[in-house]
Amino acid sequence: MRVLVTGGSGYIGSHVCRLLAERGDEPVIVDDFVLGLRHRIEGMPAHELDLAAPGAAAALAELMRSEGVAAVIHLAARKQVGESVARPLWYHQQNLGGLTAVLEAMVATGVRDLVFSSSAAVYGDADGVVTEDSPTIPVNPYGETKLAGEWLAADVAHAEGLRVTSLRYFNVAGTGWPDLADTAVLNLVPMVLERLEAGESPQLFGDDYGTPDGTCVRDFVHVRDLAEAHLAVLDALPSQPEPHRVYNVGTGVGASVREVVEGIRRRLVDAPPAIVRPRRPGDPAAVVADVSRIADELGWSARHDLDDILDSVLAARA
Repeated sequence: MRVLVTGGSGYIGSHVCRLLAERGDEPVIVDDFVLGLRHRIEGMPAHELDLAAPGAAAALAELMRSEGVAAVIHLAARKQVGESVARPLWYHQQNLGGLTAVLEAMVATGVRDLVFSSSAAVYGDADGVVTEDSPTIPVNPYGETKLAGEWLAADVAHAEGLRVTSLRYFNVAGTGWPDLADTAVLNLVPMVLERLEAGESPQLFGDDYGTPDGTCVRDFVHVRDLAEAHLAVLDALPSQPEPHRVYNVGTGVGASVREVVEGIRRRLVDAPPAIVRPRRPGDPAAVVADVSRIADELGWSARHDLDDILDSVLAARA
């Protein structure tokens, strides 16, 4: 089956594409290559296209026809929270404009099945164990674009007979293959590594939360597990009983920021100790995914733990 993967040269997208190729499917990649890396998808058909640009929907539809695309995995998006706060108009134009082009192209070509990359950011300042039915109150424009994207995809699915599943990612980390490692310093693990490799102390923002060690607790999911969740959803879409479905993708197990930092320090030589900074506004004490729905309905569950994540990251940097 030929599967269109938007954002396929990115960190998550390249893992999805490699798994598709390994099992015999044919990923067709569309990317603007602003942040993606071409070496991650070497040997795979790739097309450069800005999905938010004028005329993108028509160009994408023509590509889908010529490539014989049967399903779509839409990962392409802007995802920096701070940037979204500074440029909300641009973020809505980019993320919702790109999704609109994908949906228009699907309707035009009769392609029915879509896996949409959403985010746990739709839950906003949620605290504790989060289910798919928890309140969705985003606290930044990035999260708003993901929630609005779910609404848009659901509306089009109902109106046009599509089958859409939105995946709400929690904290993605690790690498399935060394050459697909996360090179952007935007998430906790690469941020800690950057400071340690520069000989600087990693930072803990608050150590007085009501958690076992006083630091924030989060759900860290291995990127390979996340990629496998996409394939499980893709396979289930043809028999999905409703136009739109939502799943959390995490481990269901929390790890504290201190656990992550100390786990990285143990794997390095002479790593300086962490220093404690004041709390950051808006950081909830603990957020962990309830992943029972995707386990019960699709049989998917994460296979890797925090040690696997950290081992894979350090091995990729060796």
